[in-house]
Amino acid sequence: MDKLAYTSINAMKSLMNRQTAIANNMANSNTVGFKAEMVSSKAQYLNGPGHDSRAMAVERNMQADLNAGAITKTDRPLDIALEGDAMLAVQAADGKEAYTRRGDLKIDPSGLLLTGDGFPVLGEGGPVTLPPSERVTIGADGTISVLPPGGDPTQLEPIAKLKLVSTTGTEITKGTDTLFHVADDGTLPVDDNAKVISGALEGSNVNMTSALVDMIETSRAWETQARLLRMTEELDDSGAGVMTLPQS
Repeated sequence: MDKLAYTSINAMKSLMNRQTAIANNMANSNTVGFKAEMVSSKAQYLNGPGHDSRAMAVERNMQADLNAGAITKTDRPLDIALEGDAMLAVQAADGKEAYTRRGDLKIDPSGLLLTGDGFPVLGEGGPVTLPPSERVTIGADGTISVLPPGGDPTQLEPIAKLKLVSTTGTEITKGTDTLFHVADDGTLPVDDNAKVISGALEGSNVNMTSALVDMIETSRAWETQARLLRMTEELDDSGAGVMTLPQS
């Protein structure tokens, strides 16, 4: 009976991770640029001598639904929404390059351009730092221009260009920091045709109805595995009872 017990426990562990991902998706249904997480697994037979008698569920890397979310007009100069499958390059907490679709940008007191969740935004020459200015605009190609204090409103000065990259043909995974990464510390190529919509934001692509259905299905699957564990215990007790010698 140990095989059934261990298989059920392994399945329950996988279901728990799936439930965690679903709960996280629901919690971020209103987060700008959030991409729904998907936990996938595959069957893998145990290695060793003898026949392949059972297969365990082995989780793969965390994946994400990359479909675009709804775009909402905000008219805020530092808000951008990316068109197509382009992504914005940022600097992750470990200093390496990572990617996001989050476009609610802000400027910290030192002039450093950050995403809404605090990651430095990368330009084609590194982290973007803006000088003191009266106005900041972001063009459709990602060019950032500023109006210096007391300057001519019709003469904006280009400062930097956002690093917009293409994900086509490259496998990316979503990390626990909500950013997307390329395997082996790789980087994505710059997409010269990428476009942004200034004064707009892309919302989360989480479908709350589907998330609720998935949560119910996962809960029922958990209950099924729990019943199998109880059945395993009953069968084990019954087997032990058969082997018990009668008392004289």
